[in-house]
Order: sequence, then C-alpha cells, then structure tokens
Amino acid sequence: MLRITGGQRRETGPDGEWVTRRIPGAAATKVYRCPGCAQEIPVGMPHIVAWRPYGDGGDRRHWHSSCWDRRSHRAPRPPR
Repeated sequence: MLRITGGQRRETGPDGEWVTRRIPGAAATKVYRCPGCAQEIPVGMPHIVAWRPYGDGGDRRHWHSSCWDRRSHRAPRPPR
C-alpha cells in the first residue's frame, strides 16, 4: 500500500509501515551512511529518507534508493 501526503509517502511492506521522502541531489547536502549496504551516500546523490510513522522520528535513516527498493530481499544488517 502506498499513500502520498505532502512530499511524503506511507508504505506498507513485509518489514512494516514506513514514511518515506525522496531527497533530490540538489537537496542532499550532507554525507550519510546507508543502513542497507553500510556505504556512504555522498553529497549530491539523490536518496530516500525513511522512518516509522509512530514515535519521535529518531529512527530516520537515509538510504540509497536502490537499497531501499531491495531491502526486503536481504538479511537485516546489525546497527552500528
């Protein structure tokens, strides 16, 4: 299921509910580490921010778009 709300999308998948937002390259001004592959997302690279729809948003994570799309096809990585 997918619902779009003001630039954000609510997704339901095998790993539960998520809120996502696509970040265009021009707005990607910091380096992040993708939890899907543990590699850096460099400045200027379009990517996805995802978080659970409940809580305080402290679980927001920046993902490579391809890692986000394939997240249900790989084993979870332990947090670092």
